[in-house]
Amino acid sequence: RRAVSYRKIEGIPGDWGTACNVQSMVFGNLGETSATGVAFSRNPATGENKFYGEWLINAQGEDVVAGIRTPNPLNEETKNPHNQNLKSLQVEWPELYRQLDDIRAKLEKHYRDMQDIEFTIQQGKLYMLQCRNGKRTGVAALNMAVDMLAEALIDEQTAVMRVQPAQLDELLHPIINPAAEKTAAPFLSGLPAGPGGACGKIVFTSVDAVAAARNGETVILVREETNPEDVEGMRAAEGILTARGGMTSHA
Repeated sequence: RRAVSYRKIEGIPGDWGTACNVQSMVFGNLGETSATGVAFSRNPATGENKFYGEWLINAQGEDVVAGIRTPNPLNEETKNPHNQNLKSLQVEWPELYRQLDDIRAKLEKHYRDMQDIEFTIQQGKLYMLQCRNGKRTGVAALNMAVDMLAEALIDEQTAVMRVQPAQLDELLHPIINPAAEKTAAPFLSGLPAGPGGACGKIVFTSVDAVAAARNGETVILVREETNPEDVEGMRAAEGILTARGGMTSHA
């Protein structure tokens, strides 16, 4: 059921097959000289041309993206008030970071689009697992299209096609008044994982979120962490708040 719901949300046909990859394995959980991470060749939230990502020592990829642990920042530019005391890959293993930074530049030049990169460090050696065109917010899509056109990575027609109608709609999402943000004293703060601002009644299960939405109520789904079981509740809720996870979590 959740797979059917997800396909409907993302507009994926139900008759497509499932790909199967067969490949050798490398492991990021072989001790303190191993790690895994997810990175974006540009900031997927703002579109800035800055290397962005998260990583974990002695972990597998699922630990980073599943939202069950809060990962370390990839570099000093990725740091925020919530992870500023955690070591970045740039500081902890500078040579491996330089290798990764060189690779991200080559990948973006080849694919001519922002890349979502997954990597593993096994006992001090860097391995690239996969890359793909990265998901991005509407603001990021617009900024990247303009910047890549200026950098001669793409032409005008490609730049226009890079910004989808749904991403333009994101630019119209309600936001918190910037002036109020400067004067307000927040009760709590966290990592922004999506565009816009939201308010509503708190619910703690996806079932309650769906039921409330059907009754015309606006709700915020609060979870310790999200998982595939929550896909319908995440769709129904006006906003989502989790206790764990990072900016690159799949949820």
